[in-house]
Amino acid sequence: MTTHDSRSARRPDPDQPLVDVADYVVDHVIDSSEAYDTARLMLLDSLASAMLAMKFPECVKHLGPIVPGATLPGGSRVPGTSHELDPVQAAFAIGTQIRWLDFNDTWLAAEWGHPSDNLGAILAVADYLDRRAQRDGGTELTVRDVLTWAIKAHEIQGCYALKNSFNRVGQDHVILVRLASTAVATAMLGGTRQQIVAAVSNSWIDNGALRTYRHAPNAGPRKSWAAGDACRRAVIHAINAVERGVAGYPSALSAPTWGYYDVAFHGRPFEFERTFGSYVMENVLFKISYPAEFHAQTAVECAMQLHDRVVDRIDQIEKVVIETQEAGQRIIDKTGPLANYADRDHCIQYMVAVPLLFGRLRAEDYGDDVASDSRIDALRERMIVRENPQFTRDYQDPDRRYIGNAVEVFFRDGSSTGRVAIDVPIGHRKRRAEGVPLLLKKFQNAVRAHFPAQRAALIEQACSDAQTLDSMRVQRFVELFTL
Repeated sequence: MTTHDSRSARRPDPDQPLVDVADYVVDHVIDSSEAYDTARLMLLDSLASAMLAMKFPECVKHLGPIVPGATLPGGSRVPGTSHELDPVQAAFAIGTQIRWLDFNDTWLAAEWGHPSDNLGAILAVADYLDRRAQRDGGTELTVRDVLTWAIKAHEIQGCYALKNSFNRVGQDHVILVRLASTAVATAMLGGTRQQIVAAVSNSWIDNGALRTYRHAPNAGPRKSWAAGDACRRAVIHAINAVERGVAGYPSALSAPTWGYYDVAFHGRPFEFERTFGSYVMENVLFKISYPAEFHAQTAVECAMQLHDRVVDRIDQIEKVVIETQEAGQRIIDKTGPLANYADRDHCIQYMVAVPLLFGRLRAEDYGDDVASDSRIDALRERMIVRENPQFTRDYQDPDRRYIGNAVEVFFRDGSSTGRVAIDVPIGHRKRRAEGVPLLLKKFQNAVRAHFPAQRAALIEQACSDAQTLDSMRVQRFVELFTL
């Protein structure tokens, strides 16, 4: 928080966080091969999540024009559909697809979130720009460019999340999607350093969405399109700055009384653990095996290991003890009736009960048909969730970033399954070699389930070689995914 005279109309220099983001987006050269290798996996994983979401009508209904007929031939395409939209609405649609099933990548720190949400804005703007370049003779964009922007968006979102907890002040993590997407989309559109600062300042002035839609008693499906909404707003800010010269607000963060810090962050300035580079993409977490809120991923793995030991003794269970991190206990420890899909996929008890009973956890298992099985809620009522301080310390350690959980089932005869504990899920950097084949299988299965066999084969071939994929024009890449 600054101390300049709030009565003075003299414009201050831009707040340093605005400048730092603009400098990074404009100047920083990504030279990490690991970051690019991981970014390719992120791209495939995100599109797999998007194609899997196409099975759900509640998602599909969000993907078209905002009003009937408001299409833009030659605009941005929406993967898995035939829609051609303006880049603002396409950013919303793609961001919604990727996030719908809670199955795309994750970042856990003081704030948690899903950095590949930014791909909604990046892919929409890139497709629009590359199609325009072909039409008007401009500079082509390749998938490599998309990966570069994605690495930078991941870095902005993730580095802000390391030390700054927006959920602690009641705001949803998509505020960082809007920030990162605004910065990179403005640069993609050809914005200058000053225009990026202006766009980002307007993003902060938007303040943040309340995260009440992620928590009881208001948990609901807005959490599945909130990131798309952030992408949409980001592209609006980018277009306003570059195409319309909309003014920025240099002390949008620090202005006494009226700035973001005083209004929304208890007067505290942002804190940063590291400078921007490519750390976040290199360390990002993938949801490979289970569409489960990430704090529960290892709990699901534990429950899967215990399934065979309990499936024939469900009626003999006295209690199930789940140990988790402080963050996990705070956001997904949920008792009582669960109203809908969104309630269930953010309840650690539900996410443990289903694999204990059925030996699986799929997106469909959050639906009403499966949830109506009375054994699930009966088992939830016998669960005890508690924090394991070591899991919390390992979660907060920047050199570990573990997401540990443990599960033990106790029976009425005094016996138990024994405690099963797992520190890192299969999508963690420390298990990357184990996870990559499964991630590629997730992509393959999603593509084959949505597209005719011949198109699926073309997509798989195009994505099988890194050099071929990197050099492909964006419009051709997106075209492969359209109907």
